[in-house]
Amino acid sequence: MDKNTFTGLFLILIILVGSTFLMKPSEQEIKREKQVQDSIARVKNHQLGKSLAIDTTKSTSAPIVDSAVLAGPFGAAHAGITEPIVLENNLLKVKISPKGGRIISVELKNFKTYDQKPLIMFEGEANKFGLIFKVDGKNINTNDLYFTGDPDIKLSGSAQEIALRLNYDKDRYISYYYNLPENSYKLHFSIATHGMKDVVDPAPQALVLNWETVLKQKEKDIKSEQRYSTAYYKHADNAVDHLSVSKDDKKELTDGKIQWFSFKQHFFSNVLIAEKGFQKGNLAVTTSLDSGIVKGFAANMQLPFEREDMTAFPMEFYFGPNKFSTLKAQGYDIEKQIDLGYWPLKYINRYAVIPIFNWFSTFNWNYGLIILALTILLKVVLFPLTYKSYLSMAKMRVLKPEMDEIKGKVGDDNPTLLQQEYLKLYKKAGVNPLGGCLPMILQLPIIMAFFFFFPNLFELRQQSFLWMSDLSTYDAFFKFGFALPFLGNHISLMCILMTISTLIYTYFNNQVSGATGQMKYIGYITPIIFFGVLNSYPAGLNYYYFLANMLTFAQQYLIRLFVNDEKIHTKIQENKKKPVAEGKKKSGFQKRMDDYMRNQQTSKAKEIAPVKPLGKKK
Repeated sequence: MDKNTFTGLFLILIILVGSTFLMKPSEQEIKREKQVQDSIARVKNHQLGKSLAIDTTKSTSAPIVDSAVLAGPFGAAHAGITEPIVLENNLLKVKISPKGGRIISVELKNFKTYDQKPLIMFEGEANKFGLIFKVDGKNINTNDLYFTGDPDIKLSGSAQEIALRLNYDKDRYISYYYNLPENSYKLHFSIATHGMKDVVDPAPQALVLNWETVLKQKEKDIKSEQRYSTAYYKHADNAVDHLSVSKDDKKELTDGKIQWFSFKQHFFSNVLIAEKGFQKGNLAVTTSLDSGIVKGFAANMQLPFEREDMTAFPMEFYFGPNKFSTLKAQGYDIEKQIDLGYWPLKYINRYAVIPIFNWFSTFNWNYGLIILALTILLKVVLFPLTYKSYLSMAKMRVLKPEMDEIKGKVGDDNPTLLQQEYLKLYKKAGVNPLGGCLPMILQLPIIMAFFFFFPNLFELRQQSFLWMSDLSTYDAFFKFGFALPFLGNHISLMCILMTISTLIYTYFNNQVSGATGQMKYIGYITPIIFFGVLNSYPAGLNYYYFLANMLTFAQQYLIRLFVNDEKIHTKIQENKKKPVAEGKKKSGFQKRMDDYMRNQQTSKAKEIAPVKPLGKKK
């Protein structure tokens, strides 16, 4: 072998050794390849259907399973691949894991959290979903078992549907089917059992559907979010009800079939609707102390299990916003989980306020302008009551000098006589002392209805107006580095404006009504108290109250242009000169006042009547 040949062979040897060393796979690559081969072998050996188009190169290895577990019920299902399958339309992105065959996360694509992150309804290992039953005396929870593709369910070819199977053996299994229609917040879901009638233990005659989830913060004010978050449910023949919103709660649902239940947050809901209804069940809600966690929810619902070769349980999920019109379109009275207030407030909101608000929304105005238009319309409708109230207070103010004169003659020692003299004056003058109060009382339900309407109005979420970046929560114009009692860590500018306008309104109202004493000062104290309450309420609500006060000022200014105290005084004097008809029918108020006065006089006469001394009979 000559020198050149030896040199060539030596160089070739160096290249081979070097390339072998340099191209040697890393331990991570070897481990990944082993996982791929294990996953492929597992699918082939078990013959559990097609691979669901899962990319096995991304799958994690199955856990090591004890041989005793493999020999038990659903033994082969204790290992499997975990890469999720994604169903997606223009509204939702749903991830389903082969482990448990369950939904592991839902993203609402058209919405963001308060800090502009993707809005995920729920995710993480704290979320569970599965059937619970017994086989050979052992508890089975499908949440912990691995599903595979179901070759016996023919799919339409759409990428937005999937069929999964949990095998007990070749001919006995449980199927899950998911279908996500386009442009829908609903995910169709059904459970079917095949040949399981002799596998599931005979008692009880039901399968328990367990769903547990932890809902994370999505809005700026987590305390407000907790205030409006709880579990709702509806019996097939009854009204919608809910668990407590202010404390941890648990409830057994036994009265008839349950049509649906929901894990409701402030502005979004997770609802499960059963076409055939759940037999019975229980719901629980807990408030978490962990940062960023709103509440935890748990439901255990019983599905009737008939001993047949095949049983099916068709259901639907709703994952979406708590917008009244959107919820109503889903059917099943789901929209009733929006708190519109107590009777009659909820009827005012549902049949009057919401339709008018929706009509204004068709003009595509800014929601600040819509609230302004809604307030103006409301003030116009209530103007006759406002005018009547102002006129009645003006009459009482004109009568005040005469009332003071009567009080000076009668004195404070005989309140019954004083009230009688006042009543005579009212009759002669033709004035109803409650005329100023009744119109205000009639307006009170509408004012209270808005207290429930605005905090639950989804349309205001993340909508800005002027300096208010989000009308659905407070505008933190002044922030503290600490929390104050009743105020929290901020002061809302709109709440300040609302309070100032209310104080000014109280001042002018006292001038009109002539209020004195305690009633005068209560009117000033109440707005201060409400400032502490409403400081953390939505800016949209405080904005409405501010507008209502300002429009009331404008109305009273216009009324004062047409109401003259001298004319009122002249009219009252004319009424006093007219004789009171003997047979004139008295009003209900006059009758009650007369009865009250007579009773007071009778009781007072009894108190001062002399007591006859007891003597001996002769």
